[in-house]
Amino acid sequence: MKVGITLPTFESSTGAALALVREAEEAGIDGLFAFDHLWPGSDKSRPALSMYPVLGAAAALTRRISIGSLVARLGLVPDRVVVESLVSLHELAGDRLVAALGIGDSKSLSENEAFGIPFPALEIRRASLAAILEELAAMRVEVWVGAVSPATLDIARSLGATANLWDADLDRVRAEVARGPTTWAGPLPASADETAERLSELRDAGADWAIWGWPRSIGLVVQAMEMAGIGKDRD
Repeated sequence: MKVGITLPTFESSTGAALALVREAEEAGIDGLFAFDHLWPGSDKSRPALSMYPVLGAAAALTRRISIGSLVARLGLVPDRVVVESLVSLHELAGDRLVAALGIGDSKSLSENEAFGIPFPALEIRRASLAAILEELAAMRVEVWVGAVSPATLDIARSLGATANLWDADLDRVRAEVARGPTTWAGPLPASADETAERLSELRDAGADWAIWGWPRSIGLVVQAMEMAGIGKDRD
């Protein structure tokens, strides 16, 4: 199983994110991911860096580590902007790119409304997802779909995409693993012991990736990987 982290993009400058990029590659972390939001959660007063240029900088500063969206949200910008942005990242990162897509939901609707961005109907967003997945897969870009809806995950599976589950319990992970490649992302536990235990559980459940949101330190993540037997020389 591979281990990734999300970059600190809810900041007013790129300093923290770019420092973490270098540290993560040197420490043996497998992947760096970024959210596609205009603000964190419900706090509209906090800033948010644009995902695509941050990931582009991460790709340029590294050689080994995977770079990915978590997730590129359809309905926030035109579909062609999403595709061309991901294609540009693929030019920079090559096979290291993970193009994870999502169709948005009621939690992210307020971002569209705040800026007067139309929010397409669910059927339209699902149709966009299918079309974009096909286009990226034809270019041999690795594609994931972040979703909880069975209907949306069915689209992902029908087109050979990996499912990404946010903070799902182990039963849900096992059920999705039975259908195909599955990755997991969620909040980082408070201690290395808890993190190592969660990593072991996710590995045993069959998850291909565990991605920690907002790690307090690379050291805690690396310590937990070592405790769980997930190290630089793993298969």
